Amino acid sequence: MSIPSTRRWLANSLRDKVVGEGAEDKARAIWLAEGPRSFSETDAVWRVHDDASMFVGGIRALLLQSLHPLAMAGVAGHSGYRSDPWGRLQRTSAFLARTTFGTAEDAEAAVEMVRGIHERVRGRAPDGRGYAASDPHLLGWVHAAEADSFLAAYRRFGSSVLSAADEDEYVAQSGSIAARLGVVDPPRTVAELETTLDVYRPELAGTPAAHDAARFLLLHPPLRWVERPGYACLAAGAVALLPVWVKEMLRLPVLPVTERTVTLPAGALAVNTVRWALTDPRHPREDLRKEWRRLNPI
Repeated sequence: MSIPSTRRWLANSLRDKVVGEGAEDKARAIWLAEGPRSFSETDAVWRVHDDASMFVGGIRALLLQSLHPLAMAGVAGHSGYRSDPWGRLQRTSAFLARTTFGTAEDAEAAVEMVRGIHERVRGRAPDGRGYAASDPHLLGWVHAAEADSFLAAYRRFGSSVLSAADEDEYVAQSGSIAARLGVVDPPRTVAELETTLDVYRPELAGTPAAHDAARFLLLHPPLRWVERPGYACLAAGAVALLPVWVKEMLRLPVLPVTERTVTLPAGALAVNTVRWALTDPRHPREDLRKEWRRLNPI
């Protein structure tokens, strides 16, 4: 297979898993819709959510989120992360795309749709405690884990450097989306985000469900053999970015020297490969970006 063919194959494979059927129509509906938007290309939330480092950030977020027993019970009982992992990924990526890049009207529709789903997700965890996906406290944990993970991945693997002010802007802008979902007083700065994560730590535990989710994500992803090496590098990069206490809770190895010399460079190579594939100038995705910039000059 030639290099251009390999590039197109990888871009299409990623698009099929992350976006699903009708990817081009979905992208056009987001990028080319007319109307005011909440964010622009120069905003930190746009830069982070539009970067290939999100592939690492997403895996890290799922691992971190699994440590809250009630949040994990909701995922295990309702999300279909085992039976339909790509469907779950596609729904999450669609929400991020619509709320970050879409019109304000479409973003609000996406928020209302997710709030409606959350209202129906309730049950009891294995320890007998009840949970509801609409609980602002649980929503706060899910948001904090995502924001911290997306930011950590961008810091290490992103296409540009965020200043301290940019990082605070990212936390504030992603928090504005979380607030519309029902999070009460989300963090607005990196310092507040770190404090929020610390507040949740006493509630976290390495439960059997969390360990099972980690095994699924890291050892048994539903991928073809040809796709597994690249995913393994992305997943290894995600694990390397986790705090030591998270790795210990999830029973993951703590290997600082190996991470510094092998794992993180492998993660960087995988992210750069994804970025290379997704920025193919002949791919429909790039055609949409050109059209977006023509219609919305900075």
